[in-house]
Amino acid sequence: MIRKAIIEDIDQIENSYTELLTYEQKHGTNSNWILGVYPTRNVAEKAFDEDTLYVLEENGKVCASMILNQNQPEEYTGMDWMYKAEPEEVLVLHTLCIPPSAAGKGYGSQMVKYTLDFAKKMRMKAVRLDTWVGNKPASSLYTKMGFRPVGVTHVMLNGLIPSELILFEFNLSDRL
Repeated sequence: MIRKAIIEDIDQIENSYTELLTYEQKHGTNSNWILGVYPTRNVAEKAFDEDTLYVLEENGKVCASMILNQNQPEEYTGMDWMYKAEPEEVLVLHTLCIPPSAAGKGYGSQMVKYTLDFAKKMRMKAVRLDTWVGNKPASSLYTKMGFRPVGVTHVMLNGLIPSELILFEFNLSDRL
């Protein structure tokens, strides 16, 4: 079940960040995130406080988390988006995290489908997101789910992690 996070989920979300990033330290990164830098408990707490944190729960355990809001990072403003939409007509998916212990069960697809359905209900014209260019599993998932790559941009994630991001967009305007 996908739902808005409750305060009791924060520990599990933080643990999933730690599990993923510890795994990536040992086996190579897909996310380009760094343990203790991004994402952190503070990221989850801020999203919870803003009522934008969502989780996929199964058998009482948080198996995935994400942030859904309309906050387009500064790097998005210079992008030549395919689908023209005002900022209030765009939903943005941030920080989709599935820890290795929950990988391979379709949770990523479920979270993205939820995002698209949620955006349709909100009458958005587009869903936008980004991922590190080296994150082949995420890029493959987003493409499979109907997102189109728009371009690449260079950022300093959380002001500390140099990253090259690929930006994706999903057109909802003709599906309302």
